[in-house]
Amino acid sequence: MPRQLILGTAGHIDHGKTALVRALTGIDTDRLEEEKLRGISIDIGFAHLDLGEHHLGIVDVPGHERFIRNMLAGASGIDLAMLVVAADDSVMPQTLEHLAILKLLGIPRGLVVLSKIDLAEASWLDLVEEDIRELVKGSFLEGCPIVRTSATTGQGLDDLKQTLAELCAHAGDRPKEAGDQFRLAIDRAFVLQGLGTVVTGTVWSGTAQLGDELALLPEGKTVRVRSLQTHGTDVECVTRGQRAAINLMGAHHSEIERGNELAAPGYLKPTRRMTVKLSVLPDSPWPIRHRARVRLHLGTQEVMAGVWLFDGKSVAPGETAFAQLNCADPVVATGRQPFVLRSESPLRTIGGGTVLQPDAARISRRDMEAVGRLDKLTSDDEVVRASTTIFFYGCEPWSVLDLCRDADLGLVRAEEIVNSLKGKGEIVSLTTDHRAGRYFHREVLEAVTKRILVALRKLHDESPLETSVPRRRLASRLNYLPGEVVLGLLNRLVETSDLVGDEQTVSLPQIKPKLSQTQMKLRERVIEAYKAAAYRPPDPAQIAAENNVNEKQLRPIIELCVGEKSLTHIEGTMFLHTNWEAELHRRMTEQLSQDAGLTVSDIRKLLDTSRKYAIPLCEYMDRIGLTERRDDVRVLGKAANVIAETGISHGK
Repeated sequence: MPRQLILGTAGHIDHGKTALVRALTGIDTDRLEEEKLRGISIDIGFAHLDLGEHHLGIVDVPGHERFIRNMLAGASGIDLAMLVVAADDSVMPQTLEHLAILKLLGIPRGLVVLSKIDLAEASWLDLVEEDIRELVKGSFLEGCPIVRTSATTGQGLDDLKQTLAELCAHAGDRPKEAGDQFRLAIDRAFVLQGLGTVVTGTVWSGTAQLGDELALLPEGKTVRVRSLQTHGTDVECVTRGQRAAINLMGAHHSEIERGNELAAPGYLKPTRRMTVKLSVLPDSPWPIRHRARVRLHLGTQEVMAGVWLFDGKSVAPGETAFAQLNCADPVVATGRQPFVLRSESPLRTIGGGTVLQPDAARISRRDMEAVGRLDKLTSDDEVVRASTTIFFYGCEPWSVLDLCRDADLGLVRAEEIVNSLKGKGEIVSLTTDHRAGRYFHREVLEAVTKRILVALRKLHDESPLETSVPRRRLASRLNYLPGEVVLGLLNRLVETSDLVGDEQTVSLPQIKPKLSQTQMKLRERVIEAYKAAAYRPPDPAQIAAENNVNEKQLRPIIELCVGEKSLTHIEGTMFLHTNWEAELHRRMTEQLSQDAGLTVSDIRKLLDTSRKYAIPLCEYMDRIGLTERRDDVRVLGKAANVIAETGISHGK
C-alpha cells in the first residue's frame, strides 16, 4: 500500500497555488461559484497526487489575508508544506505570514515552488531565489529545494513531482502523531441525497472503520460510521495521513461545523482551559499581554481566548512563556499539539505555541512549584512527560486513555510507562471508598499526607480535651481535597501506625488530653456520678447544675470520659459507667441462658431501673448484638458470645 501523506500549499494571493495543483493533478480545487467568478481561492480545496510509493492528499489554501482563518484550518495536520512564490511578484506580505504560520504549526519539512516563471526573465528569477533563501533562513525550509515551474507551459512539473517524491521518502512521522487513537479535524459538513450527513477532514491519527462508533466533539454526541471514502473511492477504513469523507449516522449536518472533531470514544475531552507554552513572533508589532484577548486557531477550530501569563505583564516579540488560555467556547486538543494566535483587531498573526495540558486546572501565579514543573511537559522523554502529567492530575481520577491524550502517547506505550512507574514506586495505589485502588503520583500523596497531619494537629490543639478526632470532621477541614482520598490516606496511616484510630476517629500517636486542675476535678465528679447512679444515669444538664458549671463546658468532659472508656454512650444524652455496662452484659447473658426471653418489664426489674431507662438500654443491647428482639421479648443476640469473651461492644 502507498504511504499516505498530506501536502499543504501556502503563499500570497494570486501566486498560482491553485493553478499549480490543477496542473499537477488535473483537479480544480476551487469548488465555490464565487471562487470561479472572482478568480481567487476563498476556502480550502482538496486534490490528490499518486507518486508511486507515496500518495499525497493535497490541501490548497487561500492566499488572501481576509481568508487566513481558512488557510489555518487547511494547514493543520499537514506533513509537507509547499510554499509558492510567484516569479513576477517575489516575496509578498502573505508569503511572510504563511511561512510564520507554518513554523508555528511545527511543519517538519517542505519545499519552495517558484511559479509563473514564464512571466519573468532568467536574471530576475535568480534574484527572486536569493530573496527566498534569505526569507527561509532559520526556518524548517532553510536549504530546501526551490523548484521553478509554470502551470501554463508545464515547465518544471516533472521536476516538482520528482522533488515531492524525494521529500516523501524522507518524511518521518510528525511528533504529534505519537497517539494511535482515531482523530479527524472536520473542515466541511454537508448532506448528500440518499446518504445523509457527510463530513470531510484530515485523519490526524489512528484508524476508523465501517460501523465504528465515534465521538463528535466538543458536543460529545455518539455517531456511527455508515460509509467511508478517500479521494472519491469507497474504502473500508481510513487511517493517519489520509483525506477522508465520512458518512455519519446519529447527527444532522446542521449540527456540525468546521472546528468540530471526530475521535475514538473517550479520547478527546472538551475544555475551556489549556496550559500552553507560547511564543511571540519576532516581527509581531505587539507583545502578548497578561489577560489579553486573542484569536486561538487550534486544528480547524477558531475561538476567542484570554491569556493568563504565569510571570510578568507581557511577552515581548521573539520571547516565549508558559501561560493558560481560557477559551470562550469548548475546544479539544492533545498534548504537544501546535496552535496559532492572532490579534483580536486588527487581524494579524502574532504568535503561537504548543499545548502542554489539553484540559487544565487553574494554576495560580503564586504556585511556583507547579509552574516550575511545566517545562517537563515539553520533554521529548516520554517517561518524564507521562510522570509529570500524572503529577498534575493531582487527586483527580485518570485513565490510561487520558494519559495518551495529555502526554501524547500511544496506548501500548502508555500502558508500558504506567507499569514502569508503578514498579519504581513513582505512582502508587490507594484504595478509596472501598473501591478498587486508584493510582496517584507519589509526591501528590506525600503532599496530601502532610496536609492531613497538619490539620489533625490543629484540631487536637483546638480541642485539648479530645483524645481523638472524628474522621468526617477532619475531612471537612480539608474540604478542598476529595473526601475519599483523605479517608483512604487515613486508613493507610492507621495501618502503618502513623496514626491511631478506628472506623470513626483518628488521632496522632501518644496524644493525651490537657486538663486544668478544675477540669480534672470535674472529670472525677462526673465519673463518680455515673458510677453511683448505676442504671438510672443522670442527665448531663443535671450534673452541670449540681457542679455549678455550664453544660457547654461539661460536654467535652463527658466526651473525654467516653474516649477514655470510662463512660459508654447509650443514646442521645444518656451515658453509662463502663463498670455497669460490663455488669449489664453479665446479667443479661446469665439470665437469658436460663429464660427463653425477657420482656422490657423483666429487664427493668433485673436492672432495678425504670422504664425511662430500660427502653433505651434494650435498644442499645439490640444495636451492639448482645440481644435480639423477637416480638415483645429479647433473646441472646449473635454477638453475645463475642462480647462475653472479649468485653468488646460497638459502644466501647
